[in-house]
Amino acid sequence: MIKWVLAVLGFLYGRFGGAIAGFFLGSILDRIFGSVNAGRSSSKGDFGRYFESRKTQVSPKDFELNLLSLCSVIIKADGRVNQRELDYVRSYFVQAYGKERANATFKTFNEVIKHRSIDLVRICAYIRARTRYEVRLQILHFLFGITQADGHISAAEIYQLKRIASHFQLTQNDFESIKAMFVNTHDSSSAYKILEIDKSASDAEVKKAFRTMAKKYHPDKLVGMDEAYKKGAQEKFMRVQQAYEQIQKERGL
Repeated sequence: MIKWVLAVLGFLYGRFGGAIAGFFLGSILDRIFGSVNAGRSSSKGDFGRYFESRKTQVSPKDFELNLLSLCSVIIKADGRVNQRELDYVRSYFVQAYGKERANATFKTFNEVIKHRSIDLVRICAYIRARTRYEVRLQILHFLFGITQADGHISAAEIYQLKRIASHFQLTQNDFESIKAMFVNTHDSSSAYKILEIDKSASDAEVKKAFRTMAKKYHPDKLVGMDEAYKKGAQEKFMRVQQAYEQIQKERGL
């Protein structure tokens, strides 16, 4: 770039001879400054290249750490840390990723992330951009499972789960359906919520809702995912079947 600037200036002051001299001098300066810039770029070393590559590449460990961060939000939602909820999360991670990988994830979380402020919106956006809708439904199901591990689901936990569902861009009906699988009112209202219909729905609408929900939560939707996800899908599929059977019994279908 410098050589062309000096060539133009040389032409203005010395016509063609000045242009040639300016071009020659500029070429030398371009090489000098080019070497300096190259040196500065290489000085970033592996550390700089690591962060540049992280902009476009995501390792499984990144996903697991973000998922574990969401778990910590739910565990701490009611202001206390329950050992049964911690055990539930650890069991899930071991089942999904293996003991060695799960332990490594917990170690990194405890050393690097545990005592930092967790940005729920950012984490949800990160996961949402890298997962299918069906997978996000399963993650929400897993997070609900944490709250049930100690035998009690608090209003604070429900609030955080609702926030997560919203940032996951899950529908309100899907949230209420999964919630009804864990928060049972001991009457048929939970069954209808699971199927995402009202009590006033016709028999034909009940049957159609069952087919739709069975298809949505069928384990085949998670082919290729970890076993823990498949297990959760099977649990949801079973709850949909149970809800339909309960309504069938009440209506004599």
